Amino acid sequence: MSSSSKPSPVERGGVPRSFDAHARSYDKLVAANRGYHEHLRMSVRRMGIPNQGAGLRLLDLGCGTGASTAALLDGAPEAQITAVDASAEMLAQARAKTWPSNVEFVHGNVENLAMTGIIGPYDGILAAYLVRNLVHRDAALRQFYRLLRPGAPIAVHEYSVRDSLRSRAVWTAVCWGVIIPMGKIRAGSADLYRYLWRSVMQFDSVPALSQRLAAAGFEDLRVQTVPGWQQHIVYTFLGRRPAVDDTAIDDPAVPAAPPIDPDAATPPDGIEVTTPATDT
Repeated sequence: MSSSSKPSPVERGGVPRSFDAHARSYDKLVAANRGYHEHLRMSVRRMGIPNQGAGLRLLDLGCGTGASTAALLDGAPEAQITAVDASAEMLAQARAKTWPSNVEFVHGNVENLAMTGIIGPYDGILAAYLVRNLVHRDAALRQFYRLLRPGAPIAVHEYSVRDSLRSRAVWTAVCWGVIIPMGKIRAGSADLYRYLWRSVMQFDSVPALSQRLAAAGFEDLRVQTVPGWQQHIVYTFLGRRPAVDDTAIDDPAVPAAPPIDPDAATPPDGIEVTTPATDT
């Protein structure tokens, strides 16, 4: 199977609208992926959020039905968490769950957050399975950078299989053998899950996404993969806005955040990737 250059029905119709159509069955499909929720929690732990998030404002971009929001809440239960997604139906599924008062859901386009009322500054950003679906990826990452306080971390939790023939083969086998058939059974259509396969196959390599983050201004870049069958398929891309930054957002109405311990940026969870191995 090879990816086609022709746009899929999902891309022609818009990714958020396609997620709308699959929102009711999405959580059931995700539940079949062992490790999905733990991997999200792992990415949050790797951010090194101090003091259970007390006094901090965190942003969950591309929150979907709330799995990444729950991971943020697990790692920073005392933070004020704002979760944003462009799919109204996915947000409806998220809002139907039980959340504490420090969690807020916002419907909006993550590529134009100012129009949604998201103006920062924030003390951390989690973007899970998001960047791959964006039209203007570099501009979006620059926007995320501007929303962060100096020194604050970002975790981009994302697929990347371009570095490895084995990873591409495993991803293809799982998608066409499990994910796509299950999506067809549960939702009556497999378009979204065929798009998932195709979009991951065509997405950035680990070095390419790391370079995007560097070009957007992020420093202290680290990359770690996850255990299990998704090893070298799913990664946490970690970075932070420089602590000394002349373009910092300076809003006297927002209280200063507690200092972030630089030694806590990347706790020893998962498998760190320094120089990605290639077997092509």
